[in-house]
Amino acid sequence: MAQEGFKRKLAAIFSADVEGYSRLMGENEEATVRTLTAYREVFTTLIQQNNGKVLDSPGDNLLAEFASVVDAVKCSVAVQKEIKARNEELPENRRMKFRIGINLGDVIQEEDGIYGDGVNIAARLESLADPGGICISRTAYDQVKKKLELGYEYLGDHAVKNITEPVRVYRVLTAPEAAGKVIGERKLLGRVSRRTAISVISILVIIAVSLIGWNIYLHQSKKIEPASLDKMAHSLPEQPSIAVLAFTNMSDDPKQEYLSDGITDQLITTLSKVPKLFVIDRTSAFAYKGKSVKVKQVAEELGVQYVLEGSVQRSGDRVRIIVQLIDAIAGDHLWAERYDRDLKDIFELQDDLTIKIITALRIKLVAGEDAKRLTGGRTKNLQYIEKKFEGRFYLGEFNKASNAKAKRIFEDLIIMEPEIFNAYVGLASAHMMDVWLGSSSSPKKSLGEAIKLCKKAIVLDESQDIPHSLLGYIYAMTRQHDKAIEECQRAIDMNPNSADAYTFLGMSLNYAGRPQEAIGFLKKAHRLSPFPPPSFILHLGSAYRETGRYEEAIAEYKKCIKRAPNNRMAYQHLSITYALTGRYEEARETWSEVLKIDPKTTYMKLYEICPYPPESCERAKVAMHKAGIK
Repeated sequence: MAQEGFKRKLAAIFSADVEGYSRLMGENEEATVRTLTAYREVFTTLIQQNNGKVLDSPGDNLLAEFASVVDAVKCSVAVQKEIKARNEELPENRRMKFRIGINLGDVIQEEDGIYGDGVNIAARLESLADPGGICISRTAYDQVKKKLELGYEYLGDHAVKNITEPVRVYRVLTAPEAAGKVIGERKLLGRVSRRTAISVISILVIIAVSLIGWNIYLHQSKKIEPASLDKMAHSLPEQPSIAVLAFTNMSDDPKQEYLSDGITDQLITTLSKVPKLFVIDRTSAFAYKGKSVKVKQVAEELGVQYVLEGSVQRSGDRVRIIVQLIDAIAGDHLWAERYDRDLKDIFELQDDLTIKIITALRIKLVAGEDAKRLTGGRTKNLQYIEKKFEGRFYLGEFNKASNAKAKRIFEDLIIMEPEIFNAYVGLASAHMMDVWLGSSSSPKKSLGEAIKLCKKAIVLDESQDIPHSLLGYIYAMTRQHDKAIEECQRAIDMNPNSADAYTFLGMSLNYAGRPQEAIGFLKKAHRLSPFPPPSFILHLGSAYRETGRYEEAIAEYKKCIKRAPNNRMAYQHLSITYALTGRYEEARETWSEVLKIDPKTTYMKLYEICPYPPESCERAKVAMHKAGIK
């Protein structure tokens, strides 16, 4: 592994998250955010007081590091004590309980972040902790067992995803009467000391049996807590439902992340085209990327029965992919498999995975057209495969520099393989993003080029839904409403699992002055993507606004801002909605946030490119004028 820019160190890693966070958010989003903000301040203060440092705090998670394990454990006890006291002031159903995991391990430091197995183990320990509890690894336990007035309970060895050896886990006991006690360990040690010879033989037997198949070991060594139908955030669809989690990059090179993401993305795209299968959108599936989460949590939050997870490891032109399909309701593995292939055979591997999944879920494929849609855009050109994944990775970064890189990559791919449709779609997306990112010198020309590229992709492979979906989106941006609706509906007919197509159709209907129809399609997109991207939320808010449901629109815009604090369009729409309701002061305050993001913006500039019906644009213009916004 290249060491340039990296340094290793030994650190105590402190990982925490909220138990039942999705339920709390679902019941009262604003109250949950207020409580989380207050409790995060408790964490930050106590971590600093105990010589630690907060590294990251996305959503309900928090990651910190300490130079001393003793300080880390002392801090965790203090945090849980303070949180418990504060929770007593809240109603039972609004109490926020944290799980904390602590590990002492080797980590890689890059700028202000830390990475590696040491961090992954801490996250796994956190998931094993009880709400309000603390779990530590054996490496941490060895350092603190004689130094703090605490007790410990041995919980056994636990398998950790992508970690070769099981991790020995201890629960921290804070009750005064538990101080100095270690529960559960003596019996284990006694058995080992009395029967050493038998243990050695047993180990040899285990090794021999493990050679029969790693999947048998995986099935037996990792118990899964079943998901509860009563706790599902969304009711289960009638057809089999699945979420494909982002595959973990196990390669030595962190830059290979685009490969693991690309393989996952391609698999989601392929599965979404399978008839009678409900597939969660990429955005929501990738929301768990880099987090240690239980299958139970994923299934309940996304409202699915099945979860697929895996890892990708590349060595030269070879790739190893390990996958397992889990029935979250039953709490059982349906199958697990390891694939070692040449990278150029990645599409054949994708076919194998798809067939395995649909067979396990007892879905029958329709021959002919369905098969063609599943296998479009194939090539054996290894360089093309790699560059395509890399281009899609940059496209998803949503910034000017990355979008420029993506554009160059897709242009090269078209020269390399001019008869494959997907590079044209990628380049069309990059041209469209130039308009949204403000990097196009001529938006009209950029959108015109994007339309031509989508049409070329359709000519090359008319069975694919993505070119139609994107073309519909661009038509909507250019106010060609009838064409937009037609193309988006065609994409949905081809792929009823496309959250993008439902969103683009809803957006097109809204722009065409049919907001009530738009709401139904936008809600369908939200079901396919329970953690929708900000743009999805924004479009639903706008549909509510156009039907006069202003308070619901305001709630959606605020939700979008929480998800993306620098989203200029969310502030713009929120300001307009405030003005439409006569709340002029709030409209002005919100518009000031727009100007912080883009000081050169004026409402009249937006009015000139407003894609809504003329009467809607004029109504908003009058309201903004009354608010004193120009």
